[in-house]
Amino acid sequence: MSRTVVSTDAAPKPPSHIPLSQGVRKGNILQVSGQTAVDPATGKVVEGGVSEQTEQCLRNVIAIIEAEGGSLQDVLMLRVYLTDTSQFAEMNEVYARVVGEPFPARTTVYVGLPAGLLCEIDALAVLD
Repeated sequence: MSRTVVSTDAAPKPPSHIPLSQGVRKGNILQVSGQTAVDPATGKVVEGGVSEQTEQCLRNVIAIIEAEGGSLQDVLMLRVYLTDTSQFAEMNEVYARVVGEPFPARTTVYVGLPAGLLCEIDALAVLD
């Protein structure tokens, strides 16, 4: 079974100096790389706070899953990386609204991200 690199213009392309793919698929398993709040149309981080950034991160994750014919219903695990513990509740509000029930498994960790980025989200999906 071969490994396939996933690429779509509906999500931001990784910067050329960062060696990663938007996603990788092997069989029916799709791993989406961590997506930040970069708007693929502008190439810039969306304006606003953690709410706007969480929504854009999720839009980017969804775009990559949809490029392979999947949806959020195919996601088993989402990992959320936040820079500030005080933003957990605000991120959760947006996450619940966008992801919807039944919620996939999730881990949230606190990390340092490049300047201006408040969150990053990756996903593991099993596609039909």
